[in-house]
Parts: sequence; C-alpha cells; structure tokens
Amino acid sequence: MSTQWINISKEDGKEFNGYLALPPAGQGPGLILLQEIWGVNDHIKAVAEQYAMSGFVVLAPDVFWRFGQQIALNYDDQGNEAAFGYLNALDKDQAVNDLVSAVNTLKSLPQVSGKTGVMGFCMGGALAFRTAAATDVDAAVCYYGGGIANVIDEAASIHCPIMFHHGIKDGLIPAEARETIRHHFAVRKDAVLYDYDADHGFNCWGRPAMYDQPSATIAQGRTLEFLGQYLSD
Repeated sequence: MSTQWINISKEDGKEFNGYLALPPAGQGPGLILLQEIWGVNDHIKAVAEQYAMSGFVVLAPDVFWRFGQQIALNYDDQGNEAAFGYLNALDKDQAVNDLVSAVNTLKSLPQVSGKTGVMGFCMGGALAFRTAAATDVDAAVCYYGGGIANVIDEAASIHCPIMFHHGIKDGLIPAEARETIRHHFAVRKDAVLYDYDADHGFNCWGRPAMYDQPSATIAQGRTLEFLGQYLSD
C-alpha cells in the first residue's frame, strides 16, 4: 500500500488536496472517504489505509481547505473547539460542490478500475448523502450523518445503493431523525439501515469514550460486503 497527497482541480481553476491511499494491487474500485469535523487527521488517514488494504483506491478530500491546508485536529479541548468552529463556518453547499470535483478526480485516476463509491463519518456521513445526490457514484455509506433528516428531500436524487449506520444512543441523531430516513427509503430494496447499541462516533477508536468495538467491527463487515457487492465490475 502507498499513500500521498494529490491535487483536486475545480472548474473555476482552484485546487485543493486529498489524501490518496492505494491498495497493494495498485488498482481497484474508487472510494471517496469523507472526514469528521477534526479534518483529515491520523484517524481518517488510518481509515483510508484500512479500506485501501481491502482493495479500494481511497481518496479523502480536505473538506476544510478554505480554512487552512490539510487541517488535522486532535481529540482534545483545543481540537474540539477548532473542529466545531470549522463545522459552523463551513458552507455545506459549497462543500458538496467541492466533493463533486473530488469524485471526478478520483474517477479520472488510472489506478481506479471499475466503479466508485462515497463513504463518510459524522459530518462526512451527511456530506456522503448529499454527494450521492449530486453525483453518479455507484454506492454510498453514511455513518451517523448528522443533519441528513433536515435535507431528506435530496433522497429523491439518490439513485445508487445506500447504507446507513446509526447508534441508538446517539443524541445528535434521535429516533425521530432515524425514522425519517428509514421512511424515505422504505421502498428502496437497495437501501439498508442498521442501528447499533452505541453512541455517536462509535467507529472512531481515537475517541475511547465514544468508540464501540463490537459495533464498529460489525458495521465494517457490513460495509465491506456492501461495497464489494455494488462496486465490483
């Protein structure tokens, strides 16, 4: 496996970066990986490498690039304060537009053979949902995406298979929000929703208070099976 930062070009001529992780085989299906509010930090890089080891060409775009290059925050008081500041200042529509460019860049890479999906966590989970609505990706995975219920009308534009992972102890995504998502995808046989006995951020081992190893392991297995099904040639 190899990793590097690459440039992502936008139609207006501007550029930003993305962390690219290539699988041992050197090529494979493409996967956009969308960060939490702490940026493309060591945890997100490790997740990118984890999925690269499973055979995917993974690109983690720097969503916060307008605030600073390659922002990577720690899970401490200072990092948390900065992370929520960036979240509140982020223009979500602009971010989705950036991610359309990231999808196009990933698809253009010679190492990408086959189809392309998008996956995100927390803020990135919601952005994965919106990116699936704005592009022609072949599959989408949303881990505890906060605010999806508020933009649920965009579900009408999602034509690819989609998977949702939620924790039932997650106060940021209450039962009514999960039910809204479930209701809008009830008629879609290629939409799957899983609930876990866990809190928000249960996949992030960098935050021990939130991390739930059994839920993370089960969710990862389901995700790999899902991506393997829908991103294979």
